[in-house]
Amino acid sequence: SEPKPKINVANIEEKQAVKPFADIKPKVKIKAETAQDPTAKVKPQAVKIGDYHLPTLDLLDSPPPLEARQIKEDLTNNAHILEDTLADFDISVKVTDIERGPIITRYELEPAPGVKINRIVNLSDDISLAMKAQSVRIVAPIPGKGKVGVEVPNIQSSFVYFKEVVASKEFQEADTKLPLILGKDISGQAVVTDLAIMPHLLIAGTTGSGKTVCVNSLILSLLFKASPNELKFLMIDPKMVELAPFNGLPHLLCPVVTDSKKAASALGWVVSEMESRYQLLAKVSARNIEAYNKKEETLPYIVVIIDEFADLMMVARDQVESAVTRLAQLSRAVGIHIVLATQRPSVDVITGVIKANFPARISFKVASKVDSRTVLDMNGADKLLGRGDMLFLKPQDSKVVRAQGCLVSDKEIEKVVEFVKAQGQPVYDENIVKEQQKSSLVNGGEKDELYDEAVKIIMESNQASVSILQRRMRLGYTRAARIIDMMEGEGLVGPYEGSKPRKI
Repeated sequence: SEPKPKINVANIEEKQAVKPFADIKPKVKIKAETAQDPTAKVKPQAVKIGDYHLPTLDLLDSPPPLEARQIKEDLTNNAHILEDTLADFDISVKVTDIERGPIITRYELEPAPGVKINRIVNLSDDISLAMKAQSVRIVAPIPGKGKVGVEVPNIQSSFVYFKEVVASKEFQEADTKLPLILGKDISGQAVVTDLAIMPHLLIAGTTGSGKTVCVNSLILSLLFKASPNELKFLMIDPKMVELAPFNGLPHLLCPVVTDSKKAASALGWVVSEMESRYQLLAKVSARNIEAYNKKEETLPYIVVIIDEFADLMMVARDQVESAVTRLAQLSRAVGIHIVLATQRPSVDVITGVIKANFPARISFKVASKVDSRTVLDMNGADKLLGRGDMLFLKPQDSKVVRAQGCLVSDKEIEKVVEFVKAQGQPVYDENIVKEQQKSSLVNGGEKDELYDEAVKIIMESNQASVSILQRRMRLGYTRAARIIDMMEGEGLVGPYEGSKPRKI
């Protein structure tokens, strides 16, 4: 006897008689707000942390409804087209499930016994032609299932609104202070992840692929969960305009950094802060920031957001790369995390050392298979549709998750930021501002008072590195790195070469 298929479209139930196998309709799931079943069931709740109020849902835009029945008929017709196309090539398959997400629909195929999966994979262009699709992505096999997935772009795509995911159970019940909202996967489930577990995130994608909107949604998702006493941001934006709307937030350690040379010194301050936090943890025998906060006065998490990493690497490569590498290797335990975005995912920007310390990665559409392999270590990102279509590589999994990023409008950002700013002014950290001023002076030509002594140590030891100056002269990371940069500028030492020592 053949299994009786179930049809589940939002909350529409339909009964149908058992039919022969050839006529069995696939199980259809539509995950989107429909006209029959509005998802706006979660009422905005005011949440207080001390005297601070978290932003509420009514600051965000609501998504429009979808008509489900017409979509269901179109999906069933497409399933027949898919089966007929593969039958033309003597491949017998049955579409058993259809999952319609906001942008992508996945058809799950059950091949007949003896059918090789590679034959289906090699027909991706023919399937794309038959389905009249821009491109199709074939997942063979689907992890955890004995089926092949064919992902086809929807003719009528629907945006994922930020409010939908904030109102979802996945975000509301997330037991973390650092939840990141990415969007919805192809089955329509909210994709919410924990930055504390990652512990750093690399984002890549060409211009217009949705990278900056993703960074904005990540920042907003953190603002919806944490007060200024629990979370601090250091934002670096060489483009000067992408992160400008967040200036004035009470969560900021300093104003948004737009000068690439000052950015290097700001990162140096974060390294120094990391070292001092480790000393605080050691004093009370705490293994991480969670254990420390239970024993002592609360230390806030620090999230460093760099919007265009390629530009920083061009201006101050050695300082930036060494600081980011040290932070990525060591800062997780003390509550410092990095979100790093770049539109040029080449190996000279995302070096092997940086990539090794960023196990969690998001790739939007990239220009070539080479770029896709640079970011994700696999092909696929070159086949994405753009405008928020992403592949997310979790640190724990080898398989990527395809998702559609949230749409966050400038108006929504403005509303949330104004709501937060109305509750308090930012208190900037004086040390960061001083470091940036020192950086300007050094770049202007002023010499460090310990410069001559440092040159003597480098020449005697025949080793040119930041760490040797830190040890011998008991200097902080930022100052030692600045002295090495001055030596490089005067031609005494060679440029930074990753794991290789500098030439003298």
